[in-house]
Amino acid sequence: MGATLNELLFAVCATFSIFHLAQAQNQQGFISLDCGLPTNESPYNAPLTNLTYISDTGFIHGGKTGTIQKDLETRFLKPYRSLRYFPNGIRNCYNLSVTQDTKYLIRTVFLYGNYDGLNTSPRFDLYLGPNLWTTVDVKISGIGVAEEIIHITRSNILEICVVKTGTSTPLISAIELRPLQYDTYIARTGSLKFVDRIYFSNSEKIVRYPEDIYDRVWVPFLPLDWTEINTTRNVVDSYKDYNPPQNVIKTAAIPTISNESSMTYSWTLDTTDDETYAFLYFADIQDVPDNETREFDIIANGKVEYDPYSPLKFEVETLFNRVPVKCEGGVCRVQLSRTRKSTLPPLINALEIFKVIEFPQSETNQDDVIAMKNIRATYKFSRISWQGDPCVPKQYVWTGLRCNVIDVSTPPRIVALDLSSGGLSGVIPPSIRNLTQLQELDLSNNNLTGEVPEFLAEIKSLMVISLSGNKLRGPIPQALLKKEKEGLKLNLDRYLKECKSCKQKFPVAAVVAASVSSVAIIIIVLVLIFIFKRKKPSISKVKRPSLEMKNRRFTYLEVKEMTNNFQVVLGKGGFGVVCQGFLNNEQVAVKVLSQSSTQGYKEFKTEVELLLRVHHVNLVSLIGYCDEGNDLALIYEFMENGNLKEHLSGKRRGSALNWSSRLKIAIESALGIEYLHIGCKPPMVHRDVKSTNILLGQTFEAKLADFGLSRSFLVGSKTHVSTDVAGTFGYLDPEYYQKNWLTEKSDVYSFGIVLLEIITGQPVIEQSREKSYIVEWAKSMLAKGDIESIMDPNLNREYDTGSSWKALELAMSCINPSSAERPNMTRVAHELNECLEIYDNSSKTRSQDANSTNSMGHSISCISDTPSAR
Repeated sequence: MGATLNELLFAVCATFSIFHLAQAQNQQGFISLDCGLPTNESPYNAPLTNLTYISDTGFIHGGKTGTIQKDLETRFLKPYRSLRYFPNGIRNCYNLSVTQDTKYLIRTVFLYGNYDGLNTSPRFDLYLGPNLWTTVDVKISGIGVAEEIIHITRSNILEICVVKTGTSTPLISAIELRPLQYDTYIARTGSLKFVDRIYFSNSEKIVRYPEDIYDRVWVPFLPLDWTEINTTRNVVDSYKDYNPPQNVIKTAAIPTISNESSMTYSWTLDTTDDETYAFLYFADIQDVPDNETREFDIIANGKVEYDPYSPLKFEVETLFNRVPVKCEGGVCRVQLSRTRKSTLPPLINALEIFKVIEFPQSETNQDDVIAMKNIRATYKFSRISWQGDPCVPKQYVWTGLRCNVIDVSTPPRIVALDLSSGGLSGVIPPSIRNLTQLQELDLSNNNLTGEVPEFLAEIKSLMVISLSGNKLRGPIPQALLKKEKEGLKLNLDRYLKECKSCKQKFPVAAVVAASVSSVAIIIIVLVLIFIFKRKKPSISKVKRPSLEMKNRRFTYLEVKEMTNNFQVVLGKGGFGVVCQGFLNNEQVAVKVLSQSSTQGYKEFKTEVELLLRVHHVNLVSLIGYCDEGNDLALIYEFMENGNLKEHLSGKRRGSALNWSSRLKIAIESALGIEYLHIGCKPPMVHRDVKSTNILLGQTFEAKLADFGLSRSFLVGSKTHVSTDVAGTFGYLDPEYYQKNWLTEKSDVYSFGIVLLEIITGQPVIEQSREKSYIVEWAKSMLAKGDIESIMDPNLNREYDTGSSWKALELAMSCINPSSAERPNMTRVAHELNECLEIYDNSSKTRSQDANSTNSMGHSISCISDTPSAR
C-alpha cells in the first residue's frame, strides 16, 4: 500500500526539501489559509512550493491561536506550524467565498504538535456545510491528520466546520482549495474522499505544486516484487485534463522477475459497503524494439474489465471506472495480466484511489441564509452558535431560530425568529422581509426605534408579531391592521395599541388643498362616467374583452395583402397556420387563427398581451396583430432558419447542427425561459416549451415562441398555481399532469426533454424504439454508460466527452420526477455555459482526430460493473 494522508503530513515536511522546484504556475482560484497566522505576517509565499498563504482571521468568528511545539517546527512546512483551536462553542465554522458549481480539491490539515503542552490527542468531527465529512482523530497518527475530498460546490459559499464531540478541543492548521477541471474525477453520485495517491518509484521525492498544477500531493511507493523504470525523455500529455506531473509519469513499475505475467495492487476500504473509484496512469516509457509488444488485461476484483490494453509510447493516458465499485470484504484489487501475444511485462506509472462520500443534507434556503447574515451584520451579533448553516444539522440550529426541515433533499426554511431581549437598537431591519416563510417574529424587550415597518405585512405567512418593550412609534400600518383582522396576532405596547386608530396630523393648508383636489377629482369622474354611458355599446355587441395594445393593429385585408392571400404556408399548429408575409419590404411571419383551431381567443389574447410587456433578445418579437370579428392574426419577426426540431430531425437540408451550435441554442433558449420566470412582473410559466417552439434566426440565434398557453404564477407563500393541464404530450411535467399544480419547474421539465433531443437527436416519442419515450430510452442507455450510443450520430463524434456528459446530467436533473429536485433556469443556463466552456477549451487543446477516434477520451472503464454518467 502507498502512504496514507496521515503519513503524508510527515513525508511532505521531511522529504519535500529534496524536491526540485519547477517553474511557478498560476494560482488563480486557489484558497490557501494558514490558520492561526498573525495578520501582520499575512500574506507570505511558502518555502519550496511558493504557494501564497494568508491568515484565516477574516474567515472565522472566534477561536484562539497557537503554534506547534518548538522542537517540531523544523519537521513541517511553515503553513502547518501555526493553528487555531476552539475552546468555546460546539460548532465553529470557516466561511469561504467560492465559485458555485465548481469542482474543488479541498484539503484540511490538523497538526496537533503538542501546542498546549498537554500531550493529549484531540478527537472531533469535521463538517462540510450541514453534512458530516469525517471524524478527525489525531490519536491514530499521534501528531496530525490531513483530510482531502474532491467536491462540487452547491452555492457560492463553502463552510468548513469543526465540531466538539467530547472533552478535547478541536483545532485546525490549514485549509487548501484548488479548482479542478469539471470533466475530471467523475463520480456518478456524491463526492470523492481521498484514499491513496502514489507514483511507483523508489525515490524519496514528494511531488506537489508547482510541478503539479492542481497541488495534488504524490507520494513515491514501490512494492517489494516490483522494479522501477524511468526515462529522461518528456512524456506527452495530449489531453491536458488530469495533468500528471512529469516527475510522476517519467517513472513506472514493472515486475521484478522479467517473465512474471501479472502485477497486483490492492487497497482496503473502511467498510464492505464503501464504493471506490480508481484512476490509473499509464505511459510506456521504455525504448524497446518495434517487434516487441506490451499488452495486458486489466482485471478488477477477479473480473476482466478491459482487454487487451497497450499503453501509448511516451504519452500518458488515464483509465478509470465510471461506476463506483464495491469490494468483497472491503479489499479491492486491480491486476494487470500479460496477454499471450505480449512479449513485455505489464507496466503502471501512478494511481489515485478514492471512495464515495455522500453529502445528502441540503443547505438552508439561500435567501433565508442571506437574510440571517444581514441581520447578524446589522446588529453586530457575536452569538457563538450563529455559525455554519442556520437550520441543519438540527442539533446545531442557531439560537432563536425554528426551522421547517422536511427531508434531506429539501432546503430547510426558517419559520420562527426570536430576538427578544437581545439588546437590539436601531430600526427593524428590512432583511427580515426576505424570510418569506416566517410564521413567528419576536423582537420584544429591545431598544428598537422608528416606526413599525409596513413590509412586515408583506410576509404572508406571519401569524405572530411581538414588538412590545421597545421605543417604536406609530401609526401602525393599515396593511398590518388588516392582517390582524384576518387572524394575525399583534403584540404591542400600550402606546402602540392606542395608536392603532391615531392619524397623522397635516398642516391646515395641506388639508384645504386636499379637499379642493378631491372635489375636482369627483367632478372629473362624474363627467367621464356620463361620457362613458353615452358611448357604451349594448351588451349583445360585447363579445369579448378588448386588447389594450400600443403595437400596430392591422385589418384583415392588410393581413391578406402582406401574405399574398396566405400563399406561402411556413407551418401548422394548434392555433392555425403560419404564413410568410412582407411588411415594408421586410419578411415577417403571420400566424392566422383557423376556424377549426383547438386554441381560441383566450390563447390569442394571452399571447398578445404577454408579448406586449415582455422584451428579451431570446423571445420572438410581436410586430402587430389583427383582431377583426372572427379573423385573428399575429405578426411576428421572421426567423429564417425555422424551428429547432426541423434541424434535429433532418427535415431542413444542409449539414447537421454541430455540438457548439447546439449548446448555444440551448443556452439562448434557457435564457429566454429564465426571463419569463424571473424577469417578468408577474413571473410567467410558458407551459409549452418544446423544440418546435424554439425558432432559429439567420445566424441560428434561438428565440422562444408561442405563448398562447402561458400563465402567470405567484411568488411568496404560494408555490404553485392550480390549473387545467395544457401543453404537448411528451414534454408535459408528470407532476403537473398528476396534480394540476403549475410551477416554473414545469417549464424546466419540458426544457429537459428539449435538451435530450439536442443531445441525442432522437424523437420524443418513437414507437419503433424498444423504449418509445425519450426519457425511458435515455435512462436505459445511461445504464450502459456508453456516451457514444447516446449522442446524436449526426455529430460524427465531434464533441467533448466532459461537455456532453455534463449536458446529459443536466438534462436528467431537469426531468427529475420531483419538481423540488430540478434546478431553476438560472442554474440551467449557468451549467450549459460551463458545457460550452469545457468544449471550447478542449477544442483548443485536442485535435479533431483525438475526438473522432475516441469519443470516450481517455476515460476507459477498467473496474466497473456498468459505466454510467457521473
